[in-house]
Parts: sequence; structure tokens; C-alpha cells
Amino acid sequence: QVQLVESGGGLVQAGGSLRLSCAVSGRTFSSYAMGWFRQSPGKEREFIAAVSETANTHHADSVKGRFTISRDNAKNTVYLQMNSLKPEDTAVYYCAADPGAGWFPRASQVFYDYWGQGTQVTVSS
Repeated sequence: QVQLVESGGGLVQAGGSLRLSCAVSGRTFSSYAMGWFRQSPGKEREFIAAVSETANTHHADSVKGRFTISRDNAKNTVYLQMNSLKPEDTAVYYCAADPGAGWFPRASQVFYDYWGQGTQVTVSS
């Protein structure tokens, strides 16, 4: 059983920074691609970033240059460094694990089998 636990969310002023962490249980973390998604009230969940098993990364245009995904296989953890935050970044942020092999990046939620419970990020103006 794979479990994902996000942390690091909170309230921050516009222009500020936060770093989200996602701790993953299980011995096969290094073989998963990992992704971050977010969902705002009334909106569909959207892809933010992904990191492959070999640490290649891909970021959505909406966060490119401001957010950075990374992973630490020794700690079974994936991170999302968020800088220059904007009020429109306010959302619940989810990490997810993609155990399948295939092309990268994979931005569709259908490829991610395991999800965390989410962590709230609120950016005030």
C-alpha cells in the first residue's frame, strides 16, 4: 500500500514563498514518476508539475519560472518550491504517484494511481 502525506501549506502574502513536501511510504518510490496538482473552489483539478524517475522535470506554463518540483529518493519525498506566489495560486495542492512506465511528462490525472489528502495554500493580496 502506497501512502502519500503532504505538508507545508499555509497562509502567505502575495510575492512570498512556500515549500510543499510529500512523503511517500513504500519501497518503490524511486520507480514512480511524481506529480503535483491543485484545485481551487469551483474549478477542476489542474496539473502543476511532474518529476520522472530519473529526475527530469516538467512544469505547467502557469507556474513555470515560479515553481520548482524536485525529489529526494533517499527520503522518499517530493517537493514543490513555490516562489512569487499570487492570489490565484490559492488552492488545495495534491501530490500523486504515477507507477506506470511510459512517456514523460504525463499531465493527466488518469495516470496517477496514488494521491495524498491535499494541503491548503492561501495567498493573500
